[in-house]
Amino acid sequence: MDFLRPASWEEALAAKAEHPTAVPIAGGTDVMVEINFDHRRPEYLLDLNRIGELRDWVVGEENVQLGASVPYTHIMEHLRTELPGLALASHTVASPQIRNRGGVGGNLGTASPAGDAHPALLAAGAEVEVESVRGSRRIPIDAFYTGVKRNALEPDELIKSVHIRKADGPQQYSKVGTRNAMVIAVCAFGLALHPETRTVRTGIGSAAPTPVRARDAESFLNSALDEGGFWDSGKIITPSVAKRFADLVAGACNPIDDVRGTAKYRRHAVGILARRQLGWTWEQYRADGGGTGRTLEGAA
Repeated sequence: MDFLRPASWEEALAAKAEHPTAVPIAGGTDVMVEINFDHRRPEYLLDLNRIGELRDWVVGEENVQLGASVPYTHIMEHLRTELPGLALASHTVASPQIRNRGGVGGNLGTASPAGDAHPALLAAGAEVEVESVRGSRRIPIDAFYTGVKRNALEPDELIKSVHIRKADGPQQYSKVGTRNAMVIAVCAFGLALHPETRTVRTGIGSAAPTPVRARDAESFLNSALDEGGFWDSGKIITPSVAKRFADLVAGACNPIDDVRGTAKYRRHAVGILARRQLGWTWEQYRADGGGTGRTLEGAA
């Protein structure tokens, strides 16, 4: 196994073009596990740790550009307001040591359905910026996952950053595991309210071959909130709406039985997470002045 260590982003792209099978490594929290268990034995490892720009982030007027190697710890500490769903997901990642090393780019590159960041990225509607010596492009998060541990990257492309719209409403994230820390998700769910467009988005993890959205559940809830005047009135969502939403989210799952949980349990648990998160996010929307004509400042 050869070790490539570029000193700049341009050198990294050139190395990836010359060695398309090279496996990028930054935090190493996913790659090294696979190598240690002999699940992967790449011919080349492409070390990205000398490329400082991958650890930078920029908060713009509408979006956050998050470098692929920004550690989860930094997201928790510095981007909780702009990216609340992703910050909550970051809290659930492994241990403090791994949160200090791992970043969203690694989750995206591995594309495991159990990756903790995926549901939050789906719910927020992120775009993944990738680049090669041929140029750069942005891949909508909905089109990024193409199969079990497969993504839309071309062989010569590297993940540079993730573009995520700043939260305009409450977001939530929950994960079920066999213990409270250092655990792969049995299932996970993320929900984001987008009051500016009067829509909701979801993300499901570890309950299908890829991270997925519950599109039928989103469509149902979007219609129910609009037709019932909930966005304007801020009234409490009725139990029947919440139950139907949860049932549709559970129906979007396509899980398997494995050592961490049964398919039946995963489907049931995701439905419970969806119902609870809908309650939590809607209560926050109401507390922040949603439906009363008040701004967030006016509600404070």
